[in-house]
Amino acid sequence: MGLEIEKKFLIKDDSWKNQLTTGVYYRQGYISSHPDRVVRIRTIENMAYLTIKGKTMGAVRSEYEYEIPYEEAIEMLTQLCEKPLIEKIRYKLMYNNLLWEIDEFEAENKGLVVAEVELEDEFQPIDLPPWIGEEVTMQPKYYNASLIKNPFSSW
Repeated sequence: MGLEIEKKFLIKDDSWKNQLTTGVYYRQGYISSHPDRVVRIRTIENMAYLTIKGKTMGAVRSEYEYEIPYEEAIEMLTQLCEKPLIEKIRYKLMYNNLLWEIDEFEAENKGLVVAEVELEDEFQPIDLPPWIGEEVTMQPKYYNASLIKNPFSSW
C-alpha cells in the first residue's frame, strides 16, 4: 500500500525566498473530494497524474499516483473536476536534509502560502526552518480538496 506521511505549515515570512529555486506551475482538480477518499487530476508542466488518496489519519493516508496522458488530464480538468480548480506555484527547498515544498496559491486562493514536508513516519522529529509558522496538518480547511469548496479568498 502506498502511504503519504506529510505535515503542513503556514509560512510566517518571506525569508524562504532567499533560497528560492524556480517554481513550477501546478493545476489540479478533484473528481471526488469526499473526506474519506479523494480522486485528483494534476498537471505539472507537460506531465499529468491521477492520484487517489484515502482518509487522513493524523499526518498519514493511503496514496496511489499514476501518470496519465496530458491531453486526457486537460479534458478531465475541464469536464469532470469540481470547480474552481487549484492553481499554485510550487517551490522545492532543502532544509536540514528534508525536502520542503512551498505552495503559493493563485486564483481564488491567492495569498495563501503553505509549506509541506513528507516524512518517513508520523513521529519523525523535524528541525523547522526559521520561516515556518503554525502547523495546520490537522486543519481540514487547508487541504487542497477543501480549498475548492471554501477558497482562501472567502475566509
